[in-house]
Amino acid sequence: MTKYLISFPSGAMVVPEHDLPAVSDAAHAVVQEAKDAGVWVFGGGIDESVPPVMVNADGTVTEGTYPQTKQIEGGYSVLELPSYESALEWAAKIADACRCAQEVRAFHYDPAS
Repeated sequence: MTKYLISFPSGAMVVPEHDLPAVSDAAHAVVQEAKDAGVWVFGGGIDESVPPVMVNADGTVTEGTYPQTKQIEGGYSVLELPSYESALEWAAKIADACRCAQEVRAFHYDPAS
């Protein structure tokens, strides 16, 4: 089976404050459904209050990140699924719960795992 990254940037989730509890409940319900189905690998939101750093091979740490990844934030789910079509179905469930479109990407197969 293939692992899929299903994600959205923080700015895509525009929800009135009074709807946040319902969105949270719906998102937790989809996560539980994925866990019950045995497809949940990992998920969560990026803690945007912690700035990114770069760690070099020698252990040197510098502030910042690659220019092309400067805007990584938002919510992420990794699901292990039998097909791309299945990933699209789960992405639709997450989009409905979070009230915003989801991006779907497949991880390369790792024969060692």
